[in-house]
Order: sequence, then structure tokens, then C-alpha cells
Amino acid sequence: MPLGTVIKDAESGLVIADLSDHTPVTIAKGGRGGYGNAHFATPTRQIPKFAKPGMPGEDIQVTLELKLIADVGLIGFPNVGKSTLISTISAAKPKIANYHFTTLVPTLGVVSVGEGASFVCADIPGLIEGASEGIGLGHDFLRHVERCRLLLHVVDVSGSECREPVEDFEKINEELAKFSPELAQRPQIVVGNKCDLATEEQIESFRSYVEGKGLTFVPISAATMQGVRELPGLVYNRLKDIPPVPVFTPEYKKPEPKANDRAYTIQRLEAHVWSIDAPWLEYILAGSNVDDYESLQYFQRQLDESGILTELVEKGVQENDTILIGEYQFDYIF
Repeated sequence: MPLGTVIKDAESGLVIADLSDHTPVTIAKGGRGGYGNAHFATPTRQIPKFAKPGMPGEDIQVTLELKLIADVGLIGFPNVGKSTLISTISAAKPKIANYHFTTLVPTLGVVSVGEGASFVCADIPGLIEGASEGIGLGHDFLRHVERCRLLLHVVDVSGSECREPVEDFEKINEELAKFSPELAQRPQIVVGNKCDLATEEQIESFRSYVEGKGLTFVPISAATMQGVRELPGLVYNRLKDIPPVPVFTPEYKKPEPKANDRAYTIQRLEAHVWSIDAPWLEYILAGSNVDDYESLQYFQRQLDESGILTELVEKGVQENDTILIGEYQFDYIF
């Protein structure tokens, strides 16, 4: 299972484990082995025709959610140049084209800053308005951002697609806040891309807006490499002051096992028909040969020792009444 997978209980949605490192995790324990027929052999019963089956293991339904582990996440609207940027600062080779949603899955790239100094950057597919509600596969994309320590918010500062940079910037931040208030507080560096297509007035206007919010603004052109070479060093130095990748704390508590593993219920279905609900008894039946006398003796002892026969008598069972146990049917005989 890939690192970064979060395991959740399917019913409650609570986190069971976060596989963010190589520490082994046990989600459900296996069953307990039973006894083969050799265990019941005696000098007078050398080849028993029954066995005692084991008990079943734990059963749990889970959902597996992969959240990529990366130091830095590239976020922004579609077609603002995120894929071009990661291809210039790392060895990643994402598909690059001049249309929306060219990137459909996150792309990871290792950005080298110097000898022994590097960080992992993730190109997150373009977000759109309504992403926090799942529009445009928003949830599939946003969950990968949760692992990132630092966000590079890429904005088309030129407005080349007839959009306003400030409006784009605010809409993406709004979607982050709707998806996770904690994510909205994640450190950001705002990257104003496509500066080769923008006027000085456009660049300075957006710079003033971003810096007015206390954020770092870096003007670049991923296509012409303008300002790109200085970006990795800036990001690496910022990462030094940011805590490690967030790990999701387990919230799920495994239900306590039943104290009596030989619990049963007896129900009268009709005048002479009884139903016994006892999963453990069905396992015994599964390992018994009901056509063999010794096997039936062993099975009857289990009925007697568990108190089932006594309770049947107390409830008024009669000779030749039908007893149903799972898929098995017997006639009651005194």
C-alpha cells in the first residue's frame, strides 16, 4: 500500500491509521485456529469423523484514501502554468498543453537546490470554483494538498484568459477554507506567472495586493524561465521554518469483543418450529459429519454444555419439533 494512504472506517468515516511511514499497522486480526480430528482421537476412537473449526477473524469495512506526501503543493486555476513550472524546476515531465485540465492526476517532482538539499513538489490538477463541494473532481484533488507543508499559489498575473488575478486568488483560497479551515492557514508563496505576457502595471498591482496580505510574491514566467531559477532556493529556505508533514491522528476505537463468545438466542417461529441463532454453533456444525454417530454425540454435548437444551425444555419444546440452526434442520428427540 503506498505511503500517504489514510485508512478510515467505512461506516463512521473515522481515521483508523495513517500510513505516512513504514511502521506496520494491524487493522483487523485473523481468526483462531481450531482442532483437527486427530485432536479428538482416543484408544477406542482412533479416527474421529469430526473436528473443531477455528473462530473467525475480525471483519471491518474500510475506505482507503491516498493523500500524496509532498513538501510543496502547486495550486491554482487550470491553465495557469503549474505543470510548466514543475517541469522547469524538477525532472518531472507532466503533460503540458494550452487547455484546461491537461493535468488529471497529481504529479510529483523532486526539486534539487544543492548537494544534499532538495524537496518534493506536487503539481495538483487545476481547482475550480466549487471544488470544495466536489465539482471538477475537487475532493480528489484537494485531499492531496492536505499533506503539503507549503503551498505555491500560482496565478496568471496577465489575465490572459480574461480572468482577474485577484479574483482567481481569492476564489482558490475560499475553496481551500471551505474544504478545510486548517488548510486555509497553510503557509503560501504567491507565484505570479506569465509575467512575459503582463504589463508592469498588472504585475505591480497584483504585487501590492498580495504583499498587503502579508504574503510573499514572486513574479515569474515559467515559459521563458524569468525568475524561475531563484524560486527553489526561496522555497527551500521557507521550508526550514515549517513543521513536518501533518499526520492524521487515529480516531476510530475498535468495538470491545463480546465477553461471552458462546452467546445464543432461541426463537419460536411457529407452533413446532424453533430457531437457534448461535454463529459459534454453526462453525461446529461445519466441521462435523452429521451422518456420523460420534460426530452427533460431540455436537449434542456442545448443545448441552452451552445450556441450549435446558432453555429449549424451559420454553416448552416437544418431541419431534423442528430445530433450525443456520442452514441445518434437526428433529428434537428426548
